[in-house]
Amino acid sequence: MKARIYSVILLCVVAAGFTSAQKDYEEQWPGFRGPYASGIMDNAGTPENWNIEKGENIKWKTDIPGLGHSCPVIWDDYVFVTTSVSGSGKDSLKVGLYGDIDMVNDTSEHEFKVYCLDKNTGNIIWERVSHKGVPRTRRHTKSSQANSTPVTDGKHLLVMFGSEGMFCYDFEGNLLWKKDFGIINAGPYTEPEVEWGYGSSPVIHKGKFIVQCDVTGDDFLGLYEVTTGKEIWKVPRDEVSTWCSPAIYENNGKTQIIVNGYKHMGGYDFETGEEIWKMSGGGDAPVPTPVIAHDLIFINNAHGRYSPIYAVRPDARGDITLDIDSTTNEYIVWSIKRGGAYMQTNLIYGDYLYNLRGNGNLTCFEAKNGKEIYKQNLGVSGGVTASGVAADGKLYFTSENGDVFVIAAGPEYRLLSKNSMRDLCMATPGISDGILFFRTKNYLIAVSEQ
Repeated sequence: MKARIYSVILLCVVAAGFTSAQKDYEEQWPGFRGPYASGIMDNAGTPENWNIEKGENIKWKTDIPGLGHSCPVIWDDYVFVTTSVSGSGKDSLKVGLYGDIDMVNDTSEHEFKVYCLDKNTGNIIWERVSHKGVPRTRRHTKSSQANSTPVTDGKHLLVMFGSEGMFCYDFEGNLLWKKDFGIINAGPYTEPEVEWGYGSSPVIHKGKFIVQCDVTGDDFLGLYEVTTGKEIWKVPRDEVSTWCSPAIYENNGKTQIIVNGYKHMGGYDFETGEEIWKMSGGGDAPVPTPVIAHDLIFINNAHGRYSPIYAVRPDARGDITLDIDSTTNEYIVWSIKRGGAYMQTNLIYGDYLYNLRGNGNLTCFEAKNGKEIYKQNLGVSGGVTASGVAADGKLYFTSENGDVFVIAAGPEYRLLSKNSMRDLCMATPGISDGILFFRTKNYLIAVSEQ
């Protein structure tokens, strides 16, 4: 039996019968964490073991200049990745577990670039400089100027560079349009002069794309036309800076945009931007993307007093914020107040939710009821930023130092292998046709059984 958990949108598709377009989408990795941000690609034939130094199960390895934490996206035989190349020649990156709010003061001219590579060979098909100039905002010492993962619908490629704007390309590398969202200053709400860099990734749905922009200043959620960049609606949000990407929930012809946050987690009507439900009570520097599985919406975040995980019913309405001593209510099926991951989006695979924290502590819960199944420290050297992905009964978790822990899915912890990428790794990997794509500090690496 397949272990893959489909979102409600997919369950509806199964009931009605797949169309060729929907099958096509299922087989692609079009944005952050793949189809519907699930992080899952079953029947993929991905390897359990590889060795960079010996070249074992390494299909190709391509240099990518500069620094970027954006994840690879794949459509058919194309792989897309973004980067920012500093004119100083010093793309500094400080990884590990630390709480400094330090910024990188690099005022040199940068090239904000997008690459298109051949999925099977790693050869660069084309590269484009989307923007060239001194960055309009600074970045955290653990961040980059290319944090947002691109997204594609198979015809258009949307590339977001925060304060430098959004750029839309076709698959031949032609620039179709660009859009300036102004200066986006994301940083700690307690110190508005601090700049950490923008991190939310756009999402495409039904010919429209969504931008979540929670920053120091004018927070908003917006819907735009993919073909032109034209604004359809834009609604204000009362939030602190977040680095979260939105998610889509669709059922019975109704579509919600689900957003993470600190003061304002919730759902918005896709057509109108009208708020459907909201809640507060999270960590005060949210990063993860909401995940939909088992007909529930899962939201996790951390930092400050709380580090919760919430399982929310999608028919929620109004303000569903929990009472201070409660973990459930009419619309919140289960929750924990502390223990949720800070940077990582939860991985929900089969009946289980896997919550990996930055210190390497992995907790497995029953997704439907929140029962804790096991807790295990992976023995990570340094920290973890990348989110987990899954394929064929295997979980892949990547540390910042480039160690990839391959773990058997299910209610018992079992480490299958540990493989080193021999480079720093901040980005979540992609999956396509039996290939794992790892974006490291200096390379894009394709791993597959040979």
